[in-house]
Amino acid sequence: MKHERVRYLHLPASTTEDEMVKSIGAENAVDLIVSAEAVHWFDLPKFYAVATRLLRKPGGIIAVWGYYYISLNAAFDAAMNRLTEATLPFWDQKVKEYVLNGYRTLPFPFESVGIGSEGEPVALEMAQQFSFEGMLKYLKSMGPVIVAKENGVDVMCEEMVRDLREAWGGGDLVRTVVYKCFMVAGKVKA
Repeated sequence: MKHERVRYLHLPASTTEDEMVKSIGAENAVDLIVSAEAVHWFDLPKFYAVATRLLRKPGGIIAVWGYYYISLNAAFDAAMNRLTEATLPFWDQKVKEYVLNGYRTLPFPFESVGIGSEGEPVALEMAQQFSFEGMLKYLKSMGPVIVAKENGVDVMCEEMVRDLREAWGGGDLVRTVVYKCFMVAGKVKA
């Protein structure tokens, strides 16, 4: 759902800094930049340079957040830990470095606004309801699971699915899972 006062823009990775600024409007003109579950894929020096140029001074905010862990109960969490361990060789290195460390290792050259800071992201939780089949589809769509399968490793084997289903409490239940999220927000340093 789009808000009428928000401008949404998607630019190709090949866009230069000057082209980005021009596409958005002008330097020192943006109130808020948000990256939801994506900053770890960016060319960080380029992204941060453009954000610094675009953010309104004073007052413009940049916020980045992500998650990597889904929690339900002790048995499900243990099965998820086994799945994560099985997929580790298939994670992108930047994702492994930043996401699996909860953005604690993510460079963030902005002044804190009280919502985390470089090296110290704030922890958040986000709840969502899933059926077991919905959760299974979600897990099978994860990048490392797909890459593992492309490399001949079935991390979502019958045993893993069985363990997850048993921990879920059966395949017919709709459960509320909790995403363990992390966030850092800041403004351009004076």
